[in-house]
Amino acid sequence: MNGSRIAAVGHYQPAKVLTNQDLAGMVDTSDEWIRSRVGISTRHIAGPDEPVDELAAHAAAKALAAAGLTPADIDLVLVATSTAIDRSPNMAARVAARLGIPQPAAMDVNVVCAGFTHALATADHAVRAGAATRALVIGADKMSEVTDWTDRTTCVLVGDGAGAAVVEACGPGEEPGIGPVLWGSVPEMSHAVRIEGTPPRFAQEGQSVYRWATTQLPPIARRACEKAGVDPLDLAAVVLHQANLRIIEPLAQKIGAVNAVVARDVTESGNTSAASIPLALSKLVEQGRVSSGDAVLLFGFGGNLSYAGQVVRCP
Repeated sequence: MNGSRIAAVGHYQPAKVLTNQDLAGMVDTSDEWIRSRVGISTRHIAGPDEPVDELAAHAAAKALAAAGLTPADIDLVLVATSTAIDRSPNMAARVAARLGIPQPAAMDVNVVCAGFTHALATADHAVRAGAATRALVIGADKMSEVTDWTDRTTCVLVGDGAGAAVVEACGPGEEPGIGPVLWGSVPEMSHAVRIEGTPPRFAQEGQSVYRWATTQLPPIARRACEKAGVDPLDLAAVVLHQANLRIIEPLAQKIGAVNAVVARDVTESGNTSAASIPLALSKLVEQGRVSSGDAVLLFGFGGNLSYAGQVVRCP
């Protein structure tokens, strides 16, 4: 195979919007406190009757429609999530059932905030190896379900949502649309971001994550560009994990992508974990801020202190 490409993207967010003013009525915080520290103004929150697989299926259906494909055209479903409460059936199987996809390979990928870029690389590898023809790659998380809403250090950060991409093989002579992945982790710092306990709760060491992301990740992200043979100056957009505006802006600047649109969806969506990158990318495409064929750096980082990034061409 010559490689793979993203044929289309789609996203979905629950209707309920939680503002900073709403949060100020729940915990000791304020709009100014939240904006100045993380840059978030609103986030979308799913209801008790909106499970993760429903969010994922909505985003996937939009991506399929945008690609002009039917569920029967898909033979691999990958769902990146860290908020699946049940162990089996997995989210990928549930999404496949909701969409009516016949006999796909169905796998979940739990690399928390870097889950989507790991899953995208896995789909690219499967297509290159001839193990799949077309894949649905979905990032979906319901962070509200694993959040302590009395803890102002974490509840102000999170949101719910999903984003999806259709990945398919490139045609003969067509340049690959998904570049080589650069991925890794810092296992000895995996305690810095956690979702654990019974019931599971999200917790993090914010300052440790901030220092690591702003100092250690820029050269890694630049290496992802080098592997793809793309100069950061030629990037049309940079879509980083939407964790915190104070991390996103300096990280994008240090990568050297001075001509690129920088996704800042965190301001209206909060930290949606594995959903954040496909959600932000889909919005850039929908808004016409990037064009078909544009080079875009996707770079996920966070839980497990894992990271994964690749340069892709916009659908």
